[in-house]
Amino acid sequence: MTNNRVSLYSLRRDRRAVSPAISTVILTSAIVVLLLVTVVFANNFLNARMAENEFSAMEQFMQTVGLQIDDVAWPTPGRTQTIRYASKYGQVDFESVALNYTVYVKQNGSWKRILTNTTGIILFNMPISKYSLGNNYFKRIFPSSDNSFLQKGASASVNHVFIVEKLPMPDGNYIRVVVAPSIRMLNSTIKIESETRNYFKFFLPCLKPGLHPRNSQSITITGRDVVRTAENEVDAVRINLTFPNGLLGFNADFFKFKSTSETFNVTEDSIVEFFLGEVLVSLGLHI
Repeated sequence: MTNNRVSLYSLRRDRRAVSPAISTVILTSAIVVLLLVTVVFANNFLNARMAENEFSAMEQFMQTVGLQIDDVAWPTPGRTQTIRYASKYGQVDFESVALNYTVYVKQNGSWKRILTNTTGIILFNMPISKYSLGNNYFKRIFPSSDNSFLQKGASASVNHVFIVEKLPMPDGNYIRVVVAPSIRMLNSTIKIESETRNYFKFFLPCLKPGLHPRNSQSITITGRDVVRTAENEVDAVRINLTFPNGLLGFNADFFKFKSTSETFNVTEDSIVEFFLGEVLVSLGLHI
């Protein structure tokens, strides 16, 4: 009993023991640190989910842009559409020189070049610091199954819409949703009395830079002109695709088309018509 009293007395007199006030401060500080870590983690998690949802919404938005380009390019020059979007983390940009299409026709056994045209592309760029799916990620949104730049049929698209994350690139580290013009081909047969003529029509929207005041988050597209080129007695058509800004990263690996050259054998002595629909692209033109 005497030994126990001595031990308790010694503990009360021991200056190395922690006082209740100090222990309270230590516990409070630990709790505050844990709360700060939790808040930072929760904030980062929330921002990541918001960026992911925004990027998913922009996939649909860019597909809508591709469809609207088809609407304004052909029917009536001067038609205008403004498509608005809302983005906290990314922005829409325009690359004015991206794809160069050269068209040849085969007549009487020899090839003849009939036109060369360069078109731009529209991109939604989101920094990979906000959202990333990994370097060299690629997903084709529309058309989802055919990666040829030459699309056939009345319902075929005149734009490819895809997601690409390719690093590094000189303009920055982004995951992108891209609208890239492609070619639609239609075939028709017209019979007049005893004569039958086969027509092959090709349509390519040519995206050109408009004004970029960036007064709002919007894309304004305006159909300005349609240029027609026609050739008779054609036996085959060849289209070559090159990438003028390939050194900036906008090369064949960026677009991942099936090939950079397509040759299409048409019915002998066919009439080939090529339509170029010039479309001005303006960013943030309307408030």
